[in-house]
Amino acid sequence: MAKRRLGQILVDLGYINEDQLWDVLEEQKKSPGEVIGRVAVRMGLVTDVQVSEALAEQWGMQVVSLKDTTITPKVLELVPETMASIYKIMPVSLKNNVLTVAMADPQNIAALDDLRNFLGYDVRGAVSNPADIQEAIERYYADKQESIEDVISGLEDDEDWVDRTGNVGYDLASLEEMADAAPIRKLLNMVLLLAIKDQASDIHFEPFEDEFKIRVKADGVLYEMVPPPRHLANAIITRIKVMSNLDIAERRLPQDGRIELNVGGNSVDLRVSVLPTLFGESVVMRVLDRTVVQLDLNKIGFDPGTLSRFRTVIRKPNGIVLVTGPTGSGKTTTLYSVLNELNEISSKIITTEDPVEYEIYGLLQIPVNPDIDVTFANVLRAILRHDPDIVLVGEIRDYETAEIAVQSALTGHLVFSTLHTNDAPTAITRLRDMGIPPFLITATVESILAQRLVRKICVECRTQFEPSDELLMELQLPLAQARKYKFYYGRGCQRCNNTGYKGRTGIYELLEINDDVRDLITSDASVDDIRNLARSQGMTSLRESGLKLIFDGITTIDEVVRETVMEDIE
Repeated sequence: MAKRRLGQILVDLGYINEDQLWDVLEEQKKSPGEVIGRVAVRMGLVTDVQVSEALAEQWGMQVVSLKDTTITPKVLELVPETMASIYKIMPVSLKNNVLTVAMADPQNIAALDDLRNFLGYDVRGAVSNPADIQEAIERYYADKQESIEDVISGLEDDEDWVDRTGNVGYDLASLEEMADAAPIRKLLNMVLLLAIKDQASDIHFEPFEDEFKIRVKADGVLYEMVPPPRHLANAIITRIKVMSNLDIAERRLPQDGRIELNVGGNSVDLRVSVLPTLFGESVVMRVLDRTVVQLDLNKIGFDPGTLSRFRTVIRKPNGIVLVTGPTGSGKTTTLYSVLNELNEISSKIITTEDPVEYEIYGLLQIPVNPDIDVTFANVLRAILRHDPDIVLVGEIRDYETAEIAVQSALTGHLVFSTLHTNDAPTAITRLRDMGIPPFLITATVESILAQRLVRKICVECRTQFEPSDELLMELQLPLAQARKYKFYYGRGCQRCNNTGYKGRTGIYELLEINDDVRDLITSDASVDDIRNLARSQGMTSLRESGLKLIFDGITTIDEVVRETVMEDIE
C-alpha cells in the first residue's frame, strides 16, 4: 500500500492547514533536493518534533526523544561510533534480541538491513530529529571512540578467544560459529566502514605464514592497517564469504561475489574476489561508491581547451573514440562521464563491460561472461541488431573485437572503447599489431585520449616550498624558467591521514585524427613521427598537462614525474 504523503499527514495532525501546505510545496520547488519536512521547519510553520511525529506516523515507527532517554553502556557497545556517525543512527535499547535504533531518516530502510547484517541482531527503527541524533552521538561517544587497534588488542587480550580460534582448523561448524561471533563482526565492520569513509577504492586481506595483513588502497596508493592476529585469518575470511554469499566450504577455487550496502543513504557496492594462496585465502574487495566518483566531464580534470575539443569529437555521428592508459588510470570513469553527457532520450546507448561498474539509468548495460562464451566480440555482434546509436565496448583486447568495432563505425555507429597503451599515438601501433589495416584505422578512428591519475595536494595542509635543483631537473625544464613558478606540497594532517594528498584528478593527452595524421598512418609512419606532428599542431602531452597542475598548485612534482615521461620534439 502506498505511503501517505508527509504534507498531508502534517495537515491531518493539525500542524498546518491546506493553504500552508500549498505554500510549502511552492517553496520546495525552488530547492528540489530539500525534503518537505525541512522546508516546513525552515518556513517556521512546524517544529522538528512535529516533523518527527509525522514521519513516525508515515512509517509506522515510534518517536524517540533522545534527550529524555538513558542509553546503557551495554547497548552503546553494540554500535561503534564510526557506524553511528556514518549511518546517522543512535542505538536506544535492546530487548528480546531486538535492537531499537533512532534514525534521522526513517525512509532509509536499506540501512536497517545493513545493520542487521553487520550486527547480527534484529534491528527496528524509531524516529528522531537529525540534530538530536548528532548531539547524542557527540555526548555518548565522546570518550568511546574505538579504533581498530583497540578492537585487535581486545581480541589479543581475551585468552578464551585465542584458544578457540587457535584450535579451529577446518571444522566448518566451528568456523561458521566463529565468523558469526561479535568480535569478528566488530573488527570487519570497522575495517569496511573506515575504508568507505576514507573513500578507498580497494581493501586487501592477505594471509602470510606468520601474519595476516589488511591493506587499503586510497587515491591509488596502498596503506597498511594494524594487522589482526594471524589466527583470526580463517574467521575473518569466512565472515566475508558469508556476507557475499560464497561457498565457505570451497577453499581450492577462486570465487567472486558482492556485498551491497547502504551507507549514510548512499548505495555502496563491494565486489569481492577470493583467491586461494599458499597460506590461506586472500580477499580483495573493490569499493564502488557512486558518491565518490563524479561522472561529469567538467569535474574530472580536463583543461578547458582539451575539453572543448573532446566534446566536439564525442558529438560526431559515427567513428571510434579510444581512451588509453594503464589499469587504474580512470579510463572507465571518463567513458561513463561521456555516456552520462550523451544520455538523451533521442539516442540509444548500449554498453558491454567486464564487469558493469556503475549503473546509469537510460543505458542498456551488458556484463561480459567468458565462461559461457559471452565475450566482447559476441555481445558486440548482438548489440548491432538492437539499433544502437552509441556503443561502448569495455576493452578492445583482440583482432575479433577490433574488427567488429571498425565495422560498427563504418556502418554509422559511434563506438567508444579502451586500450592499454602508454600514450595516445601508441594506440595506432596497437591496432596495427592486432591486424587492423591502416586504411580502416584512418577511416574509423576519430580521436585517441590518453590519461593518467595524479593525487591532489590536501587543501588543509598545502604548503609552499622551494624545490631543490635536482627535483626541478626531474621536470626537464630550464632551471631559470622553472624558478618563476611557486611549488607546493602537503605537510600531512588528520583530513588526509598524514599523507599530504586527498583525492585525485586526471591529466590528458588528446590526439585528433585529422587529414595530416591520416596521411602518416597510411604511409606506415612511426609512433614518433605521429607524436611530433600532433604536438606541432597543438596536442598537449601528458607531461605538459601535469606541469600545468603543478604550476596551479594542484599536485606535486613527484606525482607528475611518477606518472609521465618526457617526450622530445624532433
